Amino acid sequence: MEKLKPKDVDSYIANSNAQAREIMVELRNLIKSTVPEAEEVISWNVPIYKYHGILAGFSVAKHHVSLGLDTLHAKNREILEEKGYKTGKKTVQIKFGQKVPVAVLKETLKVQAKINEVKKNNAK
Repeated sequence: MEKLKPKDVDSYIANSNAQAREIMVELRNLIKSTVPEAEEVISWNVPIYKYHGILAGFSVAKHHVSLGLDTLHAKNREILEEKGYKTGKKTVQIKFGQKVPVAVLKETLKVQAKINEVKKNNAK
């Protein structure tokens, strides 16, 4: 059976398993409190946050929630990996049962928001 396409972030979270919901609610609150001007949309069937371009997005997998960030500097990737998080070039996997690494992600979101602002201003 084909998965239903979510109409909004609330439905995306509600239709995910309970372990993932807690992480996604925390990520959503973190993004919205760090960059309150960010627009929340569903794109590519997952929650995406836009602020002068893509800011971040998340999706649920079988055993983790993946947070996508356009900018994940090597320093922050190292910090996350030392704390037991799996990272990719632009992603952080938060396994069910792991705490959301709030401080590192907040810093990363602020950096991405600034990068997006600069890109927008330079495009003028």
